[in-house]
Amino acid sequence: MYGIEAINANNGWAISVVGISIVFSGLVVLSIVISQLYKCLDFYENPGKFKKWFSRKNKQDKPLETGLTLLVLTEEQKEISKQFALLVNTLEDHFSLSRLLGLARVSGVKNVHSNLNILLKSDIVFPDKEGFFCWDQDLYIKTISY
Repeated sequence: MYGIEAINANNGWAISVVGISIVFSGLVVLSIVISQLYKCLDFYENPGKFKKWFSRKNKQDKPLETGLTLLVLTEEQKEISKQFALLVNTLEDHFSLSRLLGLARVSGVKNVHSNLNILLKSDIVFPDKEGFFCWDQDLYIKTISY
């Protein structure tokens, strides 16, 4: 028996599918390992950087106001910040950024991503430990009134 008859008789199709799957899975795993290798090398070269990163995660939920410098916003940015404040009031205390961005897009806020980035940099919107974000009303009022 030769050819396709021999392949059918001895489960050659199943063996070839399993072989292709193993090779493909190996290549996928190899590409993932190679794409993340820079993180391992950075950890090996700069272990102090990761110590600082983990120690920063364990600090308070809310940023300290004593060391903060208030950002100087233009009038347009202040108006957009007020729009974000109104949107945040419709959300819960802890909210996701994707939901806030969706509401801002629906509401017609201009330059949604860049303006939200300003709020994140000024720590008006800050992360909590559970993967959500919170709104610092006191810091918002200080920034808007400045």
